[in-house]
Amino acid sequence: MIKALIFDFDGTIIDTETAWYNVFKDAYAQYGVELSLATYAKCLGTNLQTFNPYTYLVTHHHIQLDVEAFQTSIQQRHAQWMETETLRPGILTLLQQAKEAGLKIGLASSSSRQWIDVYMDRLGIRHYFDCFCSADTVTNVKPDPELYLQALEQLGVEADEAMAIEDSPNGAQAAVAAGLYTVVIPNEITKQLPFNTKHHTVTALEQYTIHDLLAT
Repeated sequence: MIKALIFDFDGTIIDTETAWYNVFKDAYAQYGVELSLATYAKCLGTNLQTFNPYTYLVTHHHIQLDVEAFQTSIQQRHAQWMETETLRPGILTLLQQAKEAGLKIGLASSSSRQWIDVYMDRLGIRHYFDCFCSADTVTNVKPDPELYLQALEQLGVEADEAMAIEDSPNGAQAAVAAGLYTVVIPNEITKQLPFNTKHHTVTALEQYTIHDLLAT
């Protein structure tokens, strides 16, 4: 019996990822470099250890640029893009229905708590969550299962009593490895990526009620 939902944040609750990719892709193009989605996907849903898009032009293409200024420019462009972005379709209804059904709700994100808090306040959804597990609270982020294992512990439920809501291959891998039943809601970017996990895919969350999801 499912007693808890554990949500990923970036790309799942609000689509920050499409904006990041497009901003980086446009910036790279100014230096004559094509940033493929396959390359960029290495940092989707995880940290920047495998692929750091801020330094890649310097380390791999030997382009001379001020990395700090480049990073500031990228972040400013992303912030502008996100000014009109809101909750992904169906997320608010799912949060409301889960709370009404008495389910516990957790967050398991590879992002920092500071980043998450900005959007929690802007979107007005902080009160739905019973725990927040982020890059600040674990040693290893996704695709390692530590974030989900920590969320399970804080929510006081077993893996087979929780459902993960994810959007990316790295996130799905982490949730499945932690033993959770995993529902993937791909966004414009992640729907183009290959998934190698056993999960259920929902292309239009707004067409599902909490009871529909629990029955999948």
